[in-house]
Amino acid sequence: MSAPAKNATQLVLGVDTCGEGGTIALSRVGGGAARLLGERVLPVRDAAAAIVCELESLLVASGAGRSEIGVIVVVSGPGSFTGVRIGVSTALGLGAGLGAKLVAVSRLELLAALGGCGESALDAHRGEVYLRVDGRESLANQDELKRAGLAGRRVAVCEEAAAELLRQAAPDAVMARVAEPAAGFAIAHALGRIERGEFTEAMALDGNYLRRSDAEIFWKMPRDAR
Repeated sequence: MSAPAKNATQLVLGVDTCGEGGTIALSRVGGGAARLLGERVLPVRDAAAAIVCELESLLVASGAGRSEIGVIVVVSGPGSFTGVRIGVSTALGLGAGLGAKLVAVSRLELLAALGGCGESALDAHRGEVYLRVDGRESLANQDELKRAGLAGRRVAVCEEAAAELLRQAAPDAVMARVAEPAAGFAIAHALGRIERGEFTEAMALDGNYLRRSDAEIFWKMPRDAR
């Protein structure tokens, strides 16, 4: 797939619902730059219902129309299982309806970029973190963190829970505390991929969960069905 012309600009929507709430953003992308037009914070536990309204608000404020959206950058996880599904399904639905291209980015990748380092960690609850080391992502408990080889390495974190697990299991790691990644930064981070035409096929887009859902973990077959 060929990349767009260097002097062309595209309206790009960013969607990040990996946490309890999330963010959406609109940017004009082209000429090697991403100009943020606006960003909205989605309400905790009501992101799915708010996305369309907040998108319309962003479009009105920027003087643009839905049909102008040419690319959707979606943060595909890891994070809240429900949140990841909301973001991915929104990107797929809007992408199909608008004929927009898709770019999927990892939240851990964004976090590492914010920290200016290669490693990052996010709270995964249950005494675990989502961990990115040398470009590889995994779910890690304290024992696995001890074996991750983080001594002397900078690890980007945006949550106290993840920082505390690192302090306990990898005290020789150097923590880079950063703000939580947001949709506007996701667009800026994906700029190179957008301008090179490196898009994610809709059929290949899925959530980067790293762990199974609670339903899969705790579900037990009824005794009379065994």
